[in-house]
Amino acid sequence: MTVYHFVGIKGTGMSALAQILHDMNYEVQGSDIEKKVFTQKALEARNIKILPFSKENIREGLTIIAGNAYPDTHEEIVEAKTQGLPVIRYHRFLGEFLQKYISVGITGVHGKTSTTGLLSHVIKGAEPTSFLIGDGTGSGVPESKYFIFEACEYRRHFLSYQPDYAIMTNIDFDHPDYFTSIEDVFSAFQEMALQVKKGIIACGDDEQLQQIQAKVPVVYYGFNEDNDFQARNIVKSTDGTAFDVFVRNTFYASFNITSYGDHSVLNALSVIALCHYEGVDVEIIQQRLQTFEGVKRRFNEKRIGNQILIDDYAHHPTEINATIDAAKQKYPDRDIVAVFQPHTFTRTQSFLDEFADSLQRADYVYLCDIFGSARENVGKLSIDNLLEKIENSSLIKEDGTAVLKAHEHAVLVFMGAGDIQKYQEAYENVLA
Repeated sequence: MTVYHFVGIKGTGMSALAQILHDMNYEVQGSDIEKKVFTQKALEARNIKILPFSKENIREGLTIIAGNAYPDTHEEIVEAKTQGLPVIRYHRFLGEFLQKYISVGITGVHGKTSTTGLLSHVIKGAEPTSFLIGDGTGSGVPESKYFIFEACEYRRHFLSYQPDYAIMTNIDFDHPDYFTSIEDVFSAFQEMALQVKKGIIACGDDEQLQQIQAKVPVVYYGFNEDNDFQARNIVKSTDGTAFDVFVRNTFYASFNITSYGDHSVLNALSVIALCHYEGVDVEIIQQRLQTFEGVKRRFNEKRIGNQILIDDYAHHPTEINATIDAAKQKYPDRDIVAVFQPHTFTRTQSFLDEFADSLQRADYVYLCDIFGSARENVGKLSIDNLLEKIENSSLIKEDGTAVLKAHEHAVLVFMGAGDIQKYQEAYENVLA
């Protein structure tokens, strides 16, 4: 029997895929750095063996699944090739694996993870479903009808997939270390669209997505009247959001979601559109939308004393806007305090003014040093360049989080894609 060995098993996609194969009764093991990473919890819960990197791990009978973060010169990959073992890159393996199911790839520059989590939760109320979420969560069901997965545009990795359906949430300029312009990002999505086999569910409020050409039907969703699926009569409250859905101007049903902000309505609308297309009973959709508890690192809340602490992955100006809007909807009578750690020097440089504008929507702003590697620091950029553009902002260090205690009755939103959690942990230790 084949044993799958994952090189870089703690990566978010890799960890999720390892969980899926394990759940489907394949034998799975993997290796990685020894530093503790949040993704390993789910692996440990399944007793999946995690080894430190070493060429000694490679033996006869293994099929190697290699994480995108590790080059062909990695000692385990070199050893596997020396022994003549199959070595398959993560995205290539996934591309072949999903052909066995009705597959739905969720892509877009923002909202992929939340939408993948939501669709997986809703559709498994109707049919057996396996899913792979970019927060490191995976679940495999041997007799699955559906396979729901997050498809990332970075380095055009999603071009390894030919899904039955694609949900496209938006097109925006990001990953400036790889993409050269919004046109370059669009060209990647356009190429992806031509690989979809049955249908595309795309946000019609997004000007870029309106230009997408495909060989299959493109169904549009959004707030604007010309969408196939339109959300109307939106009622926002501190408990969540209610709205009616019209399909080509005909009333379809009313829905309630437990999340906040316009982006949450759009994510739900894309899920409703796909389920409608696949003939899922409307009552199942309504019930499942109300029991969704979210995904990791997306608006995860804790109440400590009089303060609310929120952990969120927002690392692009568009996402910061969405997260602050959601916090304001849920907590209209509290100050919103943003604690933000920029992720990579290239992104910080490219969006310096946009970051300043989006963070300015919070009542107070604390900035952490930029999370990035020295080798990609363009010019002499530092956190001070952003600091001077934002009124009411100050610098915060991991050992100086006690200043946050001054914001009584506030919502503290810790945002970033690096290791912003350590600042939140440091602050929780101050409060303990």
